[in-house]
Amino acid sequence: MSNFENLRIEQDDRGVAFLTLCRAEKHNAFNAALIGELRQAADRLASDASVRVVVLAGEGKSFCAGGDLAWMQEQAAKDRAGKIAETSELAYMLRDLDELPKPLIGRVHGPAYGGGVGMMAICDIVIAAETARFALTETKLGLIPATIGPYVVRRLGEGAARRVFMNARPFDAGEAKQLGLVSTITPAEEIDEAVERECNWFLKCAPGAVADAKDLCLHLARNPQQDHVAYSAGKLADRWETDEAKEGIGNFFSAKRA
Repeated sequence: MSNFENLRIEQDDRGVAFLTLCRAEKHNAFNAALIGELRQAADRLASDASVRVVVLAGEGKSFCAGGDLAWMQEQAAKDRAGKIAETSELAYMLRDLDELPKPLIGRVHGPAYGGGVGMMAICDIVIAAETARFALTETKLGLIPATIGPYVVRRLGEGAARRVFMNARPFDAGEAKQLGLVSTITPAEEIDEAVERECNWFLKCAPGAVADAKDLCLHLARNPQQDHVAYSAGKLADRWETDEAKEGIGNFFSAKRA
């Protein structure tokens, strides 16, 4: 399923796809090529009906070290229009993965810095090794966590984000969970079992319903001024009419009668 140079996609027979960053020698840091391939991968995974769950992971010692320094130097040499164009690609990549119509589970086995924290923030669930370490390091370089900002602040909330957004302070998995960035902490040697448990919950559900539930969650959270009563009622009515709902409800009552 994979024909990329900087990442790999592998899918098992259950429909669990593993999206793995493969720049281990650079601690899976972003460059233009990786960003472009992640956009292509997100599009491919979104449109593939056989994919039920996506696990985002990294090769080597780190999950993701943020921006590749050589790539960042290239951006510094560009004019303002060039800088905006390149950073927009990063922003679109984050958006594409954030809105992926499949559950996205982050398998964070090692450090995540800068944009790596942003990648965690777009996951639905984040499983982190207890030895993993994190930091939003942009201000040390005279930059700001701008493109990842909407996702990090949304995930942590303003109060928690302000604790780590500006000072580049490292923090551990325990604090990351307290901040809301990490869902579950596990010993490093048990991380795959923890990811498997989360995958299995989704695999027991109707895939179309999972996708619609995620879409509803994003819509409700990001459109606070809308009439949610009318919107959610309409979405539920749509779901009632699907084959998944008819089959699921039918199976439930058949099991009760048995």
